[in-house]
Amino acid sequence: MSAILKKVLEANRAYAAGFSDKAKFVMPPGGGFAILTCMDARLDPAKYAGLAEGDAHVIRNAGGRASDDAIRSLVISHKLLGTREWFVIHHTNCGMEFFTNDIIRGLLAQSLETASLSDKGWTDTGRGPGSRAGEFIEWLTIKDQKQSVVDDVTRIRSHPLVPANIPIYGYIYDVHTGKLIEVPEATRAGAASAAA
Repeated sequence: MSAILKKVLEANRAYAAGFSDKAKFVMPPGGGFAILTCMDARLDPAKYAGLAEGDAHVIRNAGGRASDDAIRSLVISHKLLGTREWFVIHHTNCGMEFFTNDIIRGLLAQSLETASLSDKGWTDTGRGPGSRAGEFIEWLTIKDQKQSVVDDVTRIRSHPLVPANIPIYGYIYDVHTGKLIEVPEATRAGAASAAA
């Protein structure tokens, strides 16, 4: 058993031992909202948004991007589980800003091992074989953090399965201060329709 697996299973045993009333939680989130954010380990949506278990849906992926799968989850969150407001929260110093589609595709074509980042950029430190399958994936890298929030909120807002009456807010989490910084253009793009 690896040290990581052992640590996770021990933590789960301790968590399950004090589970008690949590078994009574219902499926829909009590707060009535969902957050789309990055998978970065420095982000703890429960802490930065004041969540307790059962409060909100938290959808995470690399960059917190409005991918087809993220939108699928948001639509389910509303249609079947009743969320009424959504947040798109990206963050400063995001790893998705440090590479492009071409860079990751090239790295994957050389090797599937973990690459390393230096002041000269990404270097493949592993040996092949790699795979060219990365050529067929849109990696949703980020050139401009604010613009990516605007783009993602706009993409969600314009999706035909997203009701016009759901407000979608755009924010950037600052990894140096812990503050949520509104991206006003994104929040305007995500405003709920007055007619809804």
